[in-house]
Amino acid sequence: MINQSESNKNLDNQSVEYFELVKKYESKGKCIAHFNISNLDQLRAICEVAGEMGEPVIIGASEGEREYMGVEMVRAVVDEMKREYNVPIYLNADHTYSLHKVKQVVEAGYDSVIVDGAKLSLEENIKLVKQSVEYVREYERVNGKRVLVEAELGYIGQSSSLNESLPEGVTENNMTSVEEAIKFVNETGIDMFAPAVGNVHGMLINAPEPRLNINRIKEIKITLPDTPLVLHGASGNTDEDLVDSINAGVSIIHINTEIRKAFTDGIRDYLMRNLKDIAPYKYGSKGQEEMKKVVRAKINLYRK
Repeated sequence: MINQSESNKNLDNQSVEYFELVKKYESKGKCIAHFNISNLDQLRAICEVAGEMGEPVIIGASEGEREYMGVEMVRAVVDEMKREYNVPIYLNADHTYSLHKVKQVVEAGYDSVIVDGAKLSLEENIKLVKQSVEYVREYERVNGKRVLVEAELGYIGQSSSLNESLPEGVTENNMTSVEEAIKFVNETGIDMFAPAVGNVHGMLINAPEPRLNINRIKEIKITLPDTPLVLHGASGNTDEDLVDSINAGVSIIHINTEIRKAFTDGIRDYLMRNLKDIAPYKYGSKGQEEMKKVVRAKINLYRK
């Protein structure tokens, strides 16, 4: 397993600061909010709230979101927001499914990347992640720039959408075991770990979200105390569950579906009441207003 402090020894950049800030928040019983974006309206809404509250945020862009906005364009606009709002804003390549795509975002200057082999067998997942980590460490050695690598174990679905039922393949049997977590982290050398602990991507429309397995989070954290834990698929989970997950050891919480819904609801409501209005900056701003409410509430919750 690669020693984190050894990896950081000669690297002084934003990703080192990113990892240290995650650990600092963890030590204080808080976590950092991660929000995905699909356009500039969403990015500005998140960054305005972060600046207003003086809190760091992680901006996520999945493969689909990056393809829509442009891999390098996302890096450029996040850099601009960082200058404008003067708070720590980190860029994460969310849900990256191949070594080729890992290389693409690392070379584009992203601060972290999530290698997602959760649908693969354990051994195939380890192989993909290990190859990615080896590539990233060599990139760091040559370029002197730290890039954090996160990976998932245990399937929680792949789509940030509104669902009638749990995504196919999401079962209690696919929840991450402590033994698998230890093997996975030790053999891959990742910086951060995203286990399946009852969390599910997307939101259920006509049923409550499954409860998080707080005891499993605690068990994994006890056995991997130096590895920050990341909770994906947290849209729709209760405040109680999210706070309990932070207290159990989660350092970063991902929200996407919940802010997508708020943003879309704001736009839809405005257009229904203003049928002749076609100015994107008008209905976009209404989407931002609704989205900001969710972003503000989550950041408040995570820093208690």
